[in-house]
Amino acid sequence: MDKSGLSEYRLNSAKMRISLARVEIREALSTDGLILPNPIIEEIGRSILPRKRRYDDDKEALGEQTGYVRVRLPNTRGGGEIFGIADQLLGASRIRVMCADGKSRMGRIPGKIKKRMWIREGDLLIIRPWDFQDEKADILYRYTKTQSSYLSRKRMIPQQIDIF
Repeated sequence: MDKSGLSEYRLNSAKMRISLARVEIREALSTDGLILPNPIIEEIGRSILPRKRRYDDDKEALGEQTGYVRVRLPNTRGGGEIFGIADQLLGASRIRVMCADGKSRMGRIPGKIKKRMWIREGDLLIIRPWDFQDEKADILYRYTKTQSSYLSRKRMIPQQIDIF
């Protein structure tokens, strides 16, 4: 079957489904003793039949909500997490990070993050300084450019490292 025959077949099968749905609606309404004019049956048929998908429908289907963005923030109370900017890539899963408290630390990228996302110079990060060596830290999270600009607009990033 060529392409034109296939598209014609699909069109005919779609028309057939629509006409069957209308017949089922008529039968369902006529069994109750109600005989409705054709425009009302057409309207009921439109509400039952699938409609064209819109961009907003895709967002709703994915669970996204329009209006606000949900972004992870550093846990400053118990975790001791702070913001940082990736300053220089050192190699061997290490990065020089400029932290919000004004210190420059060597950040270690754990394997979990290393495999999942790449960190580039200028990325906004969440880091946790080590307890026993203050000049080193673990990198916990990397923000995307969109998330970074959102946090900057909302003034949630400290002034020392706000380059967005």
